Amino acid sequence: MNDLQIKKLLREKKIGRHNTGDRLGLYFRVSEGGTGTWVVRYKAHSKRREITLGRYAIGAPDHITLADARGEAAQIQAAAKKGIDPLAERERDHLAKVNTVDDLAEDWLEDCKRRLKHPGIPERVYQKDIAPSIGQLSLDQVNARDIRGVITKIARSNRPTIANDALAYCKQIFNHGIKLDLIQNNPAQAFRNVDAGGTEESRDRALSLEEVQHLFEVFRNNTDQFTRDNYLAVALLLCLGVRKGELIAAEWSEIDLEKGLWVIPKHRSKNGDSITIPLVECVVEWFCELKYRSAGSEYVFPRRRSSKRNGHVSPDTLNAAIAKLFKEEKLEIDHFTVHDLRRTFRTQLGFLAVPGHVAERCMNHRIPGIERTYNIHDYFDERKEALELLIKRFAPLIK
Repeated sequence: MNDLQIKKLLREKKIGRHNTGDRLGLYFRVSEGGTGTWVVRYKAHSKRREITLGRYAIGAPDHITLADARGEAAQIQAAAKKGIDPLAERERDHLAKVNTVDDLAEDWLEDCKRRLKHPGIPERVYQKDIAPSIGQLSLDQVNARDIRGVITKIARSNRPTIANDALAYCKQIFNHGIKLDLIQNNPAQAFRNVDAGGTEESRDRALSLEEVQHLFEVFRNNTDQFTRDNYLAVALLLCLGVRKGELIAAEWSEIDLEKGLWVIPKHRSKNGDSITIPLVECVVEWFCELKYRSAGSEYVFPRRRSSKRNGHVSPDTLNAAIAKLFKEEKLEIDHFTVHDLRRTFRTQLGFLAVPGHVAERCMNHRIPGIERTYNIHDYFDERKEALELLIKRFAPLIK
């Protein structure tokens, strides 16, 4: 194969892997998008392996010519014959470049993406609360005082749960470094939760109807800092009992406004179970307004800043807006968190004498024990009736 043939494959978008015919295991791969890359196949320790060299992109700084690709392929085959696996060596070279805490955390976060259902949570805590303090330090420079500084700063900001989470993530990051033989000791290992956010107790905060009324009055009187989108988000959390993460990441493809249905898919549900939520007339009207306000976005609550990674609004937006009202002493009620709205929802269902099993399904909690195996009824009609009763109670307060 020559250079003219390579260009022709790209021009005609001949998708697939094409053998260059030089007995070096070199292939030219054309993707569906019309991008050309060099791939080398070789054997190491009796196993077939494949390594990507780079792109064929004339004019680009990372352009690899046919001649260069053949030269690299020859080196790879020579190394493989000596028992050296070039792919393993490339990974070793990558780890050799791990010098700072940021470098190590990047590798750890990639591992989190493979293991965790919601890898965005540790990534957010690291980027916001850990990286600014120690991210640029060399691995051999970090000591226990640095870790103490990180967790103390978070705890003093009245976020004990995040302080405990940050401590746990610091331990995991440096344990990851020990596992990769990059460091010998974990500077966070000696610390316990008592040194960070303390022992966490189960919350029992639920808002009364009077507090709910006051809450929305304050929202309406401070529209310059508490937006209409935030107002509707709180109303939906209070009336549907969904988790904040399920709401802010909701997509319009999940919602059927004509039928009054919202299907939360498995991959976005905390317990991994899909659920169909009935939307009563009042809630449909709120979603219709949000549809207009989203201005064609695929998300119900689209991002507000172009720099944000997610297509939807940041998970911290609602918390920050409510916290600011408390800080300015505009909310004259006991402190509450966004998750307490979900507890308020459940508490009010109890006041309305909604049967426990129906209320738990409204929360998208799994039926416990052996009953879950045999009882697959989803109580849709019963849940709809319960939500109608609840919204009749909340609607006059929300206005």
